[in-house]
Amino acid sequence: MPYAIETRQLTKIYRSPWGRRRLRAVDQLDLRVQQGTVFGFLGPNGAGKTTTIMMLLGNTRPTSGSARLLGLPNGSLEARRRLGFLPEKFQFHEFLTAEEFLELHGRLAGLSPALRRQRADAALAMVGLEDRRKQRLRQFSKGMQQRIGLAQALLADPELVILDEPTSALDPLGRRQVRDIILRLKQLGRTVFLNSHLLSEIELTCDEVAIINQGRLVRQGSIEDLTAPTARVTVQLDRLSPALLEVMGRFGAVQQRNHTEVEVQMWPGAETPDLVAALYQVGARLQAVIPHRESLEDYFVRVVRGDEEVANGAKQ
Repeated sequence: MPYAIETRQLTKIYRSPWGRRRLRAVDQLDLRVQQGTVFGFLGPNGAGKTTTIMMLLGNTRPTSGSARLLGLPNGSLEARRRLGFLPEKFQFHEFLTAEEFLELHGRLAGLSPALRRQRADAALAMVGLEDRRKQRLRQFSKGMQQRIGLAQALLADPELVILDEPTSALDPLGRRQVRDIILRLKQLGRTVFLNSHLLSEIELTCDEVAIINQGRLVRQGSIEDLTAPTARVTVQLDRLSPALLEVMGRFGAVQQRNHTEVEVQMWPGAETPDLVAALYQVGARLQAVIPHRESLEDYFVRVVRGDEEVANGAKQ
């Protein structure tokens, strides 16, 4: 089975009008997105995310490298037919009703009249707007506008859906509604490529993420692997003693929180089960041992800062 998205050394360089300065917006990007997954595309402002999406869609020509969608050349007619896209800033025809809006986009997609009606009904049902089909878009809330935008992206029953900041301006209820739609698409076997600054939403929604910075791929992996338990554990006992602190000090740096709880930053190579066994051997009465898992936001900040420090060091 081909990847939903595959890029090879994808690069985009923008030149100044006189050709004296060059901005490498995307730098030899290699991405692999499995079909049937929700994939998060992360990076700080100016990292190259939007440029990458424009190249995937075929709207921007790469300087070098290649991209394929569902095994097809990006920008090809067949790839576009199997693709749905919701941009960050969608320009709605506010004078149209929801039904008329989808009719227009169904015509643009080349759907027959019967298929337009069928797909519009299915898309409105998917986003929960069946009872708003006759309402004009100017009367829609921001959350409803995002949902009708999603309905437009789903109109051609695409295998791959690319969403650019779909929840950035929504309240918690609106974000929950969009998240539920994305997870429903996954259940239907669709692939969702999601660009978002809301890392908490990415963590709840995505199977895998890629982090880019300054146009380069910094990390790619599953949420579970990237936010694996860190080398920090909280140990809770019925009581602490100097002897117990000394035992824990063999395994890591100990920080006492109170008279029953300590935090241990484990030394490289030290294992939590060995720490627990050593405490039992000296008669400790353990109440809990809690490994800490790094949030995706903490991981993102750490990785991007580390990448920038390396890049700045190389320039000096």
